[in-house]
Amino acid sequence: MAYRAGESFGLSSLQESGRQRLDLYALTLRHEVEKYEYLPKMLELDQEVVGLLERGTRSSREVSRHLERLNERAQTRVIYILGRQGQVLATSNWQEADSYLGEDLSYRHYFTEAREGRPGFFFGVGTTRGEAGYYISSPITQAGQVIGVAVIKVDLDRLQDSWTHAQAPVIVSDHYGVAILSSVPAWKFTASQPLSEDVQLHLRQTRQYNGLPIVPLNLLTQSVLSQDAQLVSLPSDGRASGAEDDTRGLLLAQTIPFGANGWTLTLFLPTDLVYSMARLYAVLAALGLVCLFVMLVSWYLRRQQQRDRALARVQLERAHAQLERKVEERTRSLEETQAGLIHAGKLAVIGQLSTGLAHELNQPLTALRTLSGNTIRFMERGDLDTVRANLKRINDLVDSMGALTSQLKQFARKSPGHSELTDLSAIIDQTLLILEPAIRQHRATIQVQLADDAGVVQCNPNRLEQVIVNLLSNAIDAGASRNTHPVVQLSSQRQGQQVAIRIQDNGPGLSEDARLHLFEPFFTTKESGTGLGLGLAISMSIIQHCDGSLTADNLPGGGAVFTIVLPFPGAEKCTKG
Repeated sequence: MAYRAGESFGLSSLQESGRQRLDLYALTLRHEVEKYEYLPKMLELDQEVVGLLERGTRSSREVSRHLERLNERAQTRVIYILGRQGQVLATSNWQEADSYLGEDLSYRHYFTEAREGRPGFFFGVGTTRGEAGYYISSPITQAGQVIGVAVIKVDLDRLQDSWTHAQAPVIVSDHYGVAILSSVPAWKFTASQPLSEDVQLHLRQTRQYNGLPIVPLNLLTQSVLSQDAQLVSLPSDGRASGAEDDTRGLLLAQTIPFGANGWTLTLFLPTDLVYSMARLYAVLAALGLVCLFVMLVSWYLRRQQQRDRALARVQLERAHAQLERKVEERTRSLEETQAGLIHAGKLAVIGQLSTGLAHELNQPLTALRTLSGNTIRFMERGDLDTVRANLKRINDLVDSMGALTSQLKQFARKSPGHSELTDLSAIIDQTLLILEPAIRQHRATIQVQLADDAGVVQCNPNRLEQVIVNLLSNAIDAGASRNTHPVVQLSSQRQGQQVAIRIQDNGPGLSEDARLHLFEPFFTTKESGTGLGLGLAISMSIIQHCDGSLTADNLPGGGAVFTIVLPFPGAEKCTKG
């Protein structure tokens, strides 16, 4: 919705600006054309010209010299006089090697118009010099009879050259749609649409463009906005460069009619800024919603964590009281609260990761605030390249934050205890993603080597993930306790109808006392407040419920190794929950 609103507003503003520019172009073109329209008519009163056509009292050379002086004062390209049959009798360029003198121009449209008593207006390419120009003709009459035709040729290139510095391309097209003036040189003498065979034949017969090939401009209409405005594109052919290359892409084409001879003015305005602003509005709106969503999720997770911890504490106290009363009630209570204890263990792991997670989220949020502020300033300066780069970085940061919170939410949910075929590789990928903040914080190195024939095990995937998260987290902490970079090796191998998963660290190893009480509830070697002492006990319970085993030992070269042994698919499946 924000994108559509920005697009509509931007295109409306662009059309208003285009109409003002078109009016200015039409005014300058009309001034350039109309200031010469009086001149051919005035030659009807010139006695030199009349003497040549009617009385024969003036020679062709005398009149040509007279026209030469007049042409210099009027600053036209050429002035010439045609007889009744269309032959040039006198011309201002009589001294030049390619003079019009003596040429037969009876086929020209402007001659036939003037011979019938009407002024003629014509844009074409000269057949003698190949120079394009605007021809204005007027009949020369005596006693109601046309005795000759006066013609001037006006050079419009100066006006066209002044347009080349404009930021938006503009073309003037004749009634066939052929561009006779263009601020983009490559567009001149191109057609907005392919010309029909009849039109091409007519142009060849009249030699209006002196045999120049009129190729289509290949404008593709994308959408029509109004009667005189549409969105068009000019596909790149790979050869455009410089100013011409700036016209590629989506353009707003606005057209107005000009004059009585069927000409039109068309202005092409780039729409890059319009759509960039529309995308910016959409991104800013989305960013606001994302920020609101992140805050709501963070608030929900904090509340959920507090409720779950309080619930876990109550359940543990209740279970402890029941254990003191009788053994039978203890067994039943353990079965009822087992799922709660496993979930509490997950929350304990998440609690240990909370510092790293807060750091991971704080940095992107700070970067988002800085980038959004900078984007507004760069947008005000018109630096769209930097705006695009900032928006891309904002998008990447939001995706990264979403991935972190999504995986932690998935890890935190409760799951049924039934065993199933579990992809070990996928479990490890999820585990590494959850532990990414801790790995980065301690600069730990995790080396994973899974045997090809030991990639699937029989266990509950969510609970196996909890076990590996707990063991990897302990291994990283053990390596970090020696003030060195933790190096953890995780491997698997097939052992008959079982799969052994080994996790070894480069920490100080296990003391003899720790090895005796390692899997007992509430036993921990960590500092007070950093753990509940339930992680390994819950992990042992989970593995045993899947008909597996969990053991711990010291490595000969230092460090500890934990080994998980689980059934391989095809062995007897566990149905305990």
